[in-house]
Amino acid sequence: MDSAIRKAETLIEALRYLRQFHNQLIVIKLGGSAMEEPDALLATLQDVVFMSTVGLRPIIVHGGGKPIDRAMAESGLKPRKVLGRRHTDDETLAIVVRVLLKEINADLERKVRQLGGRAIGPHLGSLQFLFGTKLTLPGPDGQPIDLGRVGAVTRIDAELLRDFCAAGIIPLIPSLALDEAGGWLNVNADTAAAAVAGQLGAEKLVLLTDTPGILADRKNPDSLLTSLNMQRCQELIAQKVIDEGMIPKVEACFDSLRAGVKKTHIVDGRLRHSLLLEIYTDRGVGTEITL
Repeated sequence: MDSAIRKAETLIEALRYLRQFHNQLIVIKLGGSAMEEPDALLATLQDVVFMSTVGLRPIIVHGGGKPIDRAMAESGLKPRKVLGRRHTDDETLAIVVRVLLKEINADLERKVRQLGGRAIGPHLGSLQFLFGTKLTLPGPDGQPIDLGRVGAVTRIDAELLRDFCAAGIIPLIPSLALDEAGGWLNVNADTAAAAVAGQLGAEKLVLLTDTPGILADRKNPDSLLTSLNMQRCQELIAQKVIDEGMIPKVEACFDSLRAGVKKTHIVDGRLRHSLLLEIYTDRGVGTEITL
């Protein structure tokens, strides 16, 4: 009986969040161990289906770095990184498109439906959600660095995404964009998720990572910083507390906040049901970043 009462109390705690976020859009970036570990992926997708069932409007944006690396190795290609981004030549792009669209996107759609949810992705070729332009980065000498077929999102099909969400269908968006000529561009998944959240004016952006969130001491998981604003994040970047792979995630949060997203979260995708714990409980489990 005590266990049943605790479950009921948990539902009561979630009630005000269920009311607050009803019909609100939430963009979830799925990647890392949240995709690689079967149990973690199952729990994440269960959370997403739950959200959709109780009236939240989730959208998943996914990458696929590790599967792409494995597919490249099988083809005898070695990944090349330039300023932290994957250099994407034509051979690499073909692998990226195949893995993201034909393998990962199709598999996510199948898994969501197996869990009783309704989902749709562009893997059949009849839909496209992201559109972009080729991305270049300034080099140390001031000259632009060519990253190959790497892009930045300039536009999303917001009306189509809203229509699917209003119908209770979960959009599954691979981190690929079409350029003006109809060619594919490889897009960083964090920045793609930020672009989707910003252009939709989403309530929240949640980035699933392989850490508990932002830590004051990377060696101590108990040093989690549960709430930060942009100014404090910039101070932590200057102090190198936030560094390496966490910087693009934090900058993606900044981009979405400047575009009107109310709150952003960096959450451990390895923790079972971390999405529900972050959104529907008082304590949460990750790092919340606000203006």
